[in-house]
Amino acid sequence: MNRRFAALTAAVAAAALVSTACGGASGDTKDAASGAATAKSAADLGGLDKLVEAAKKEGTLNVIALPHDWANYGELLDAFKKKYGLKVTEANPEGSSQDEVNAVKQLKGQDRAPDVLDLGGAFALTAAQDGLLAPYKVATFGDIPDAQKDADGQWVNDYGGYISIGYDAKKVPNPPKSFADLKKPEYAGKIALNGDPTKAGAAFAGVYAAALGNGGSFADIKPGITYFGDLKKSGNFIPVQASAATVESGQTPITLDWDYLQAGYAKKLEGKVDWKVAVPADGVYSNFYCQAISKTAPHPAAARLWQEFLFSDEGQNLFLKGLSRPARLPKMETAGTADKASLAALPQVPGDTKFPTNDQIDAAKKVVADEWAKAVG
Repeated sequence: MNRRFAALTAAVAAAALVSTACGGASGDTKDAASGAATAKSAADLGGLDKLVEAAKKEGTLNVIALPHDWANYGELLDAFKKKYGLKVTEANPEGSSQDEVNAVKQLKGQDRAPDVLDLGGAFALTAAQDGLLAPYKVATFGDIPDAQKDADGQWVNDYGGYISIGYDAKKVPNPPKSFADLKKPEYAGKIALNGDPTKAGAAFAGVYAAALGNGGSFADIKPGITYFGDLKKSGNFIPVQASAATVESGQTPITLDWDYLQAGYAKKLEGKVDWKVAVPADGVYSNFYCQAISKTAPHPAAARLWQEFLFSDEGQNLFLKGLSRPARLPKMETAGTADKASLAALPQVPGDTKFPTNDQIDAAKKVVADEWAKAVG
C-alpha cells in the first residue's frame, strides 16, 4: 500500500524494474506498434477488435507502481490478463508518482520502459507539460467531466477518494475526528502520512487537506505545510511511510491517507487491528489519480487496450470494489451499471465536495517542493 513512497534515486528506480529482453521486435509487432503509437482512439486502428488484435501481437504490457492492494489493482491486473491473454510485466510496485515519471525518462527506447502510468494529479500535469504523455481517448471518454481530463486525453481521472483519518481503536481510545484534534498532546508519536508530499500524491493530498482545515484554500497550501511543521515540533507527526504493514505493527496508529486505502487496511487487517476511518469535517479534500500512456511506450497497442479496460464498466466496477470512487460512477449510477453492493460499502463523506483547478494544483506542488523540507525536514 506504500506505492506513493518517497521517490527512489534514478539508479534504484531503474534497477527495480523487472528485466525483460531488449532484443528487436518481430516485423508484425513493429507494424502493429507503428500504427498504435499514433492512435488517438481505437477507431484510428479500425475499432476495438483491431486494437485487441494489435495488442495480442505485441504480447506484453509494462506497468509500474501498481501494488495489488491499492484500489484493487491485483484483481484488475488478473482480470485484464485473463480477458486478453497478455503478459503483464509489473515494475517497482512500491514506487511513487515521481518514480514513474523518472522511469519514462530514463528507460526511453528500451523494451522494459513503462507503457502506462498511474499518477497523482500534480505529477500528471507536469508529465504532460514535459511532453511525456500520448493523447488518447477511450470509448467512454465522453462520460468523464471536462474538469477531470485533459482535452486531448493525455491524462484522465480514473479513480479517487477523500483524505481521511485512520486510527487503531485499541491504541487510540479517544479517536481524532478533525485536523484540530490531531494537535492534542495525547497523539504524540502517532501520526503519519503516506509518503513524502514532494513526491507522493497521497501525502501531497494530506497537506492540501490540512491547509483547508487550517485557514488555507486551494490557492494557498502554505497553512498545511505550517500545520505539519508544528505537528513535527510537538512530536505528534512522525516521518514514517504509512502502510498496512506499519498499521499492523503499531508503528503508525494514526494515519492521514485516502479513504479507500484506509478502508482497505480495515478489511485486510480484520481480526488483527480494529482500524476505523473518518473524513475530517474541517478539511474535506478529494481528488483523483490519473491514467496516462507514455508517448514512448514500447507496447503502444497494449497500453491503449489497458486504458479501454480500466474505463469500461468492468474496470470501473473493479475500482469500486476496491472502495475507491471511479470517475465514471455518476454515469454508471444513472445507467444502472454500478455494482450496488460495492457502492453501499463506500465510506461516508460530510458536506459538498469541491476540487482545485489544474493551475492551483500545479502551483501548490511548487510551493510544497520549495517549503516542505524547511518546515518539516
